Amino acid sequence: MQRESEPDTAAGPAGGDIGPSGVTATGPGSWPGSDPAEAARIIRGELGDPHLPFLVELPQRGIGADPVGRTAGLLVELPVDLQPHGWRLVDRPGMDHRRAVSLLSRDINALADVIGEEEDPGRRLAISLQGPLSLAAGLHLHNGERALSDAGARREIAESLAAGAAAFVNRVKEIARGAAIVVQLDEPHLDRILGGQIPTASGYRTLRSVPAQEASLVWTMVREALAAAGASDVVLRLPTAGHGQPKSGLDLALGAGTDGVALPLRGLGDRDWEGIAEAVEAGKQVWLGVLPLPAAGAEPRQVTALVEDITRPWTRIGLPLRDLPALHITPDGPLAELAPASARRVLARLTQAASALDQLAAEG
Repeated sequence: MQRESEPDTAAGPAGGDIGPSGVTATGPGSWPGSDPAEAARIIRGELGDPHLPFLVELPQRGIGADPVGRTAGLLVELPVDLQPHGWRLVDRPGMDHRRAVSLLSRDINALADVIGEEEDPGRRLAISLQGPLSLAAGLHLHNGERALSDAGARREIAESLAAGAAAFVNRVKEIARGAAIVVQLDEPHLDRILGGQIPTASGYRTLRSVPAQEASLVWTMVREALAAAGASDVVLRLPTAGHGQPKSGLDLALGAGTDGVALPLRGLGDRDWEGIAEAVEAGKQVWLGVLPLPAAGAEPRQVTALVEDITRPWTRIGLPLRDLPALHITPDGPLAELAPASARRVLARLTQAASALDQLAAEG
């Protein structure tokens, strides 16, 4: 199917006031090690303009630095603690909750120090947190069951997250020296949540699927709170395009008004690419996890191979190369799993691939 698209890419994709003028390299948030200042310097060094640096997550620090604990620490009036089966909603904050809050504050303060040393802080900064559905799957009620099992609990978590995420954006804006704040909402368990495949606490059965309409509603709620707090763009990160579900995750994310969607490149079929083409034509951002994590000691995938991995399906579905600036390219996996030197090489390879794609876009 041949597609026609306007060639105007100078203003960037729809959504925020400050859009990328070319293909943008970024990362999903996680990083190896335990020093947030050192990590921030590396990330900002590799992902300077026109690319998108991010507030670092360091899960190797343990309790409270994991994705669920980090986001749970943002919840308003919903304290948590850590039990053998996972994070649990409790009546009052304890040591585990305070640790999660403290670690995030440490990350923000370290980034503030690094940005303060820079002559040019850049135009944009990304932050990430768990989306409301995956967060509900990772939190447990007093009785030990997952909060995802209870519609009232899901709603309460979404409302609390919306308020906490807005406060998070405001805190980061204060130290970003005018950079636009891009928010990535991670929903790593979405396919299993919509498909009724999340196990109960006992593990003997699975929880009922969450209705697609509810997913769209809670995403809209959080997105609106983030936009009201001044986020320039909100992007929903999905495990797959989700076309195996009655209503695909990609369709739901865009229907909730998000400014873009993040997906792994691996496993995308023609139907998925049709959805991506529609998103690009609608002015949305598409974040693709294009670079597989290299094995220990190995070099990342070469630029020519990465470019071909992207442009082959892009042109097959009829998208013009001049529309490539709709893309953000990312690693396909959490960088915290790599050695620091290897993680740095991954970011460098992504920026090289972005430059190569920009050249093709200019020629197209």
